[in-house]
Amino acid sequence: MPRIEIFSTATCPYCTAAKNLLKAKGLSWEEVRIDTDPAQRERMLERSGGRRTVPQIFINDQHVGGYDDLVAADRSGKLKTLLESAT
Repeated sequence: MPRIEIFSTATCPYCTAAKNLLKAKGLSWEEVRIDTDPAQRERMLERSGGRRTVPQIFINDQHVGGYDDLVAADRSGKLKTLLESAT
């Protein structure tokens, strides 16, 4: 099973859209809320190369990016490759 982390906030519609896309694929994830834990915001900035927007999505510790990046990865087949690399 792939390890998926989503750095998010409570009011982010793109975070919800990303989670809905993953849910539709039958996947689960660990949500890391940066609005309630400033230390996690710093961790997200370090891991994402300084990207400040949410969501920031990681699959098996590989940075995918935000919602638009997730959709692009899904359409190109890269998402399937990332998910299969965990098995």
